[in-house]
Order: sequence, then structure tokens, then C-alpha cells
Amino acid sequence: MADAFMAAAIAEAQHGLAEGGIPIGSIIVHRGEIIGRGHNRRVQQGSVVLHGEMDAFENAGRRPGAVYRECTLYTTLSPCAMCSGAILLYGIRHVIVGENQSFMGEEDLLRSRGVQVDVLQDAQCIALMDRFMHASPELWNEDIGV
Repeated sequence: MADAFMAAAIAEAQHGLAEGGIPIGSIIVHRGEIIGRGHNRRVQQGSVVLHGEMDAFENAGRRPGAVYRECTLYTTLSPCAMCSGAILLYGIRHVIVGENQSFMGEEDLLRSRGVQVDVLQDAQCIALMDRFMHASPELWNEDIGV
């Protein structure tokens, strides 16, 4: 089942790329069902905060903390400081990362706060980011605050 959820996150990343955005996707799963899905929409929405994880939270909507504490978040790329803060704020206890070779986010922070972080080093996630970073370095640097 986990592979299906990462596949859904990758599909979100590809959707974002097709829209002219940054190819990072995320899925939030509660009790085996996707309750939130999103992709980086900073370019498409002119947003400073709509990373893939933040978009997935936004699309999951307002829910009790007890629901989020039972969720697993799948993301195609290691979560940045902002997204890791949201993960901690809402009590997500398990994060599955597609890859962290392109960008190492705040995995140590998450682990230090009791979050289980599993990194897959998924070849499809790595290739998607590699192609994007070479094709659009300025946009990538903007996204990570460089």
C-alpha cells in the first residue's frame, strides 16, 4: 500500500511540473485513505508558502489534532523547515520521503521530536528533481530560499 501512496505523491509532483511549477508532491494518509493531496504551487498561485506538503495540509482541511496524529505524510522530497514545522504543529508521527539527495530538509529535527522518518531514495523522485534542477536552477533556488 505504501508504494501506491508514494505513487500518488509522485503523480502530484508530475501534475505540478505540467502546470509549470516545481515537481514536489505530497499525500496525507489517515487509516489507509488519502485525506489530503497537494503539489508545490508557489509558481501557479504566486504563493510564498504552497510547498507540496503545505498544499496537502490545505487540501486535507480543518481536522481535529487526533486525526492528524494518526496520519502518515508522504512527500517526494525531504521537507523544508516550513513544512517540517507544519508536520510538528499538527502532530504527524510518520513521514515517508521519496528522496533527500536533491535537498536535505529538516529530517533530524523531525526525528528529534519523535517523528519516524523513512527515506526511500526512490529513483523516480531523484530523476524528477534532477531534471528540474538542471532545467530551472533559478526557480529551484527561489523555492529553497537561495
